Amino acid sequence: MKDHGVTFGEAMRVWARVAALSFGGPAGQIAVMHRIVVEEKKWIGDNRFLQALNYCTLLPGPEATQLAIYIGWLMHKTRGGLAAGILFVLPGMLAIMALSWIYVLLGKVTLVQGLFFGLKAAVLVIVVEAVLRVGKRALRNNTMRGLAAAAFVALFFYDVPFPIIILVAGAIGYVGGRAGLPAFLGGGSHGKLGATQLADAGSLLGEETPEHARPNVRWSLAVTAIFLALWLVPVVLLYGGLGGGNVFTQIALFFSKMAVVSFGGAYAVLTYVAQQAVDQYHWMAPGQMLDGLGMAETTPGPLIMVTQFVGFLAAWQAPGAMPALLAATLGGLLTTWVTFVPCFLWIFFGAPFVEALRANKALGAALGAITAAVVGVILNLAVWFALHVLFARLEPMHFAGASLDVPVLSSLDIPSAVLSIAAAVAIFRFKLGMIPVLLASSLAGVVLFLALGLS
Repeated sequence: MKDHGVTFGEAMRVWARVAALSFGGPAGQIAVMHRIVVEEKKWIGDNRFLQALNYCTLLPGPEATQLAIYIGWLMHKTRGGLAAGILFVLPGMLAIMALSWIYVLLGKVTLVQGLFFGLKAAVLVIVVEAVLRVGKRALRNNTMRGLAAAAFVALFFYDVPFPIIILVAGAIGYVGGRAGLPAFLGGGSHGKLGATQLADAGSLLGEETPEHARPNVRWSLAVTAIFLALWLVPVVLLYGGLGGGNVFTQIALFFSKMAVVSFGGAYAVLTYVAQQAVDQYHWMAPGQMLDGLGMAETTPGPLIMVTQFVGFLAAWQAPGAMPALLAATLGGLLTTWVTFVPCFLWIFFGAPFVEALRANKALGAALGAITAAVVGVILNLAVWFALHVLFARLEPMHFAGASLDVPVLSSLDIPSAVLSIAAAVAIFRFKLGMIPVLLASSLAGVVLFLALGLS
């Protein structure tokens, strides 16, 4: 194998830098990773980067995190993957935890209330922008548009569980791909990520497959056993020791299930998390979910780190015999553990077999169908957030077997609507970046609360 000449210490410094700059959700994080790892450091070539990214897209979980683990593993074996993944997650975990403490301890302070009030308005528009961005890439024909529409109707009107929608869409795409139907073939590429292409042969790693990256059944089974134990043993112990009704057991079980079905990117997963956390478990209010999403949008690291805030609030509301802040902190850390440990499992077990998986056109078609359905899922998230944030009152309506909450127009929150419109104009008309809009909207929220005496 070619000696790539990158020390483990240097790699850790690079991954720490990638993590510190990884704002803006998966698209921004992947772009930062490509710029530093491929264009600047020339560790790997464009083809290998895109192959790794395509594999990570097929997996449940945050694809940018898994891409970091994959590249770290390619460069420095298992310890490289561990270091890359941990460093990628750590800044966001610490930032969200600090903001969660501020949220529960100082949430009734006018300044903090105004800040999160402004964040909600901007996040609403960012979710809408995600619908349009993903839709432009995924809905390339009427079949894909139909899948997106069906996913939205199933979620919004009939409350079909998110995992079922993903499984059905994947099955439809797989069958369509196996049958060779044109609507399901051709597409799903992430496109050109850099202005210039770096050939694999010109990278430090070279074209060859490193010895440790070749399929090894014994190693794959061993690493699977280790990471399954790290992931599931705590879940089993919590269930056995505290029972199924305890909040920590519920957190462990729910987010473990989410780690298995979380295809389609962060926004799609957050639809599932938001509705379950609010409507089924009653861990938080819809506005609090938007507050958490605002935190994740404005801090480095995976967008799905918002789940830590969900687990934090869940344990804060039901601390049992513990001090509330300690219970909340443990709830947030437990959520992060069962959300991200599976990411290492998927990569360390499956990456050596990635070539066979990538070459399967039917699996590629399944991914394309899932991505199309995700557009409808994200649209549902946008509508659900808008209804709960812009209107103080909703009334249930039932017809033809469907059920939905209809807003009471007289309960429209005028300040929220004004801030949302302003954020939409900034993003869609003036093409301002996400971070400036979030910061400006937060400042406007503070000014409104102070000027109008909102509470």
